[in-house]
Amino acid sequence: MSSAISRRRLLRSVGALASAGVLLDPQGESSTAPTDSERPRVLALIGDRYHNADYIRVALNRLFQELNLPIDYTIDYERISARLLRTYRLFVVLRDGMIWPNGYLEPNDYEYSHELENNRGWPKEQFESWITEEQGSAIKDFVEAGGGLYAFHNSSHISLFSKNYREVMGGVYIDHPALRPFKVSVVNKEHAITRGVQDFMVNDEQHFVRYDKDPKYIILRSENIDGLTDISEGKDLGAKAIAGWAYDFGKGRVVFTAAGHTLHALWQPEYFKLQKNAVRWLLRTE
Repeated sequence: MSSAISRRRLLRSVGALASAGVLLDPQGESSTAPTDSERPRVLALIGDRYHNADYIRVALNRLFQELNLPIDYTIDYERISARLLRTYRLFVVLRDGMIWPNGYLEPNDYEYSHELENNRGWPKEQFESWITEEQGSAIKDFVEAGGGLYAFHNSSHISLFSKNYREVMGGVYIDHPALRPFKVSVVNKEHAITRGVQDFMVNDEQHFVRYDKDPKYIILRSENIDGLTDISEGKDLGAKAIAGWAYDFGKGRVVFTAAGHTLHALWQPEYFKLQKNAVRWLLRTE
């Protein structure tokens, strides 16, 4: 008998799992481990047009399973509220600030979309922001009251649309070039998050952000060591960028790390070590 798993068998197995309630429920949430009163609960808002929720979930599953922490996932941005957040200790975000109510031909503007038979008759692709100031305020209040915010990668893009979110998150997205290798350097080697973490190379989107807080809270910087720069709206942003920060905010804590466009990047060994440290620091279990 062939050891290969057929698509039909796989789908049948998936159907069985779904009927058992193992997969995402209709609200778009799931948990990788049972919750209890002793372990902090984590909520992750993940996935957008350009960042498939599946790779993010695979990456974060490994992270939080190794930390022995239960994590719930949601793709439903509309449900983010003070009421939802109050049952969690840590809020993780890995998605941008855009939604596309009129649809889009495909996720990443692949060339094939230009050859589709009805591409000219398709509604114009037009994004809208999903976050409201009420939601931004809920996230800010959650952290001020003692919660943790771990903002990954493109979540700085949300700051373009919410003053409250930007105030707690600490910065805002500017631009990024295509995937290419760059170096991430540890700025503060004495911080609990970076302790034991070495500088590393990663092939990822090098995000350029505008940082709003005190420079003393910067923990990572990135550099294209080949000298390749990024051009945004006619301005050369250079080859170096701020790639991470961490600070207290009210009674809570905030961490941002910029790498994360691919599973390969999120599981880069030194970066993965840093993510573990970051979660422990955010939950004050370091």
